[in-house]
Amino acid sequence: MNKTVFSQIMNHASRYQFDYLVKKYKGNKNSHKFSCWDHFLCMSFAQLTYRNSLRDIEICLTAQPKKLLSMGIIGNPTRTNIANANQARNWRIYADYAQKLIYQARKLYQDEQPFTVNLENTVYALDATTIDLCLSLFPWAKFRNKKGAIKLHTLLDIRGSIPSFIEITDGLVHDVNVLDELILEPGSYYLMDRAYIDFTRLYKINTEHCFFVTRAKKNLNFRRVYSQPVDRLSGLVCDQVVKLNVTKSANEYPENLRRIKFYDKETEKTLVFLTNNFEVPPLIVAELYKNRWKIELFFKWIKQHLKIKSFLGTTSNAVKSQIWIAISIYVVIAIIKKRLSIKMSLYSMLQVFSVTLFEKTTIHDLFFDDEIIPIDNLDINRQLDFYDFIE
Repeated sequence: MNKTVFSQIMNHASRYQFDYLVKKYKGNKNSHKFSCWDHFLCMSFAQLTYRNSLRDIEICLTAQPKKLLSMGIIGNPTRTNIANANQARNWRIYADYAQKLIYQARKLYQDEQPFTVNLENTVYALDATTIDLCLSLFPWAKFRNKKGAIKLHTLLDIRGSIPSFIEITDGLVHDVNVLDELILEPGSYYLMDRAYIDFTRLYKINTEHCFFVTRAKKNLNFRRVYSQPVDRLSGLVCDQVVKLNVTKSANEYPENLRRIKFYDKETEKTLVFLTNNFEVPPLIVAELYKNRWKIELFFKWIKQHLKIKSFLGTTSNAVKSQIWIAISIYVVIAIIKKRLSIKMSLYSMLQVFSVTLFEKTTIHDLFFDDEIIPIDNLDINRQLDFYDFIE
């Protein structure tokens, strides 16, 4: 085997599509000695091996210079070259490339069935997570008087836990604004928390023939139009058709809404849902909203295992480039997992790759050697069961 493990991983990422985007954004202009592809490979290596600084990347890559060419790195991976690339290379190259990888991954995972209920519709969870930054180092990332931050707005396809939409903004942008950027898919479900309650935007979802499920705010002013009988033993308290009372809200959302109150015995909490779907049983609405928590687990996972909390550059371009490259690597590993039918969790795959990138053995042999004890059997991975369902 002449190819390194790193080179085999990158073979699952289309070079043709990447070069098209580089040409589109003129990414290699005046930078022939260290191309955008070299930059992408070096930053991908940093992600896969958990490097903490530009010096770390340079030392590790130049430690085995004879293997760089077989890894696909033609340019000189010095910290100066990488730092300049982080500063100057258009982050949109990596953002658009990540979207193309996401498109491939979603096709591979479209038959996943993570629900206890049978639904053919695509189900998305929408939420945002905040990444804290030092305001003196990142003055463009305004959040509070003495604190900087960026927000990672994400629309997660529940089947396969693949992000279908990501928007990076400064910390001042309210979560609900991202609804204006979404391209809605008719017939799909959008699961959101109370931060996304804006009746103008919810009505747009309704007019686009999509369904939303969200939590009602405590001060919701409404009048009951009709009540459906419910089985209280199932945890249902009520299933109502309601109309908004406040004039402003009623003008923004002039049609009826469905209000479902459900008592969750596990958490001992009463939850009130709002939806524009009047057909599905109320327990399915509650089950759908329960799946929204998968996006919280997704955020927790990427913060723990991808380098998106400390950055190798302080400009907006450097931060966005690093985040998009991190997302690209996450998606590439998910693609490999599905294509090769690997049973290990994504976390375990990343751990194996982190110590074998320079090895010249096949990825298949890394994960299908009967003598190797699966890492998933170790207790250290129990908190990551969220990704066990991706099989």
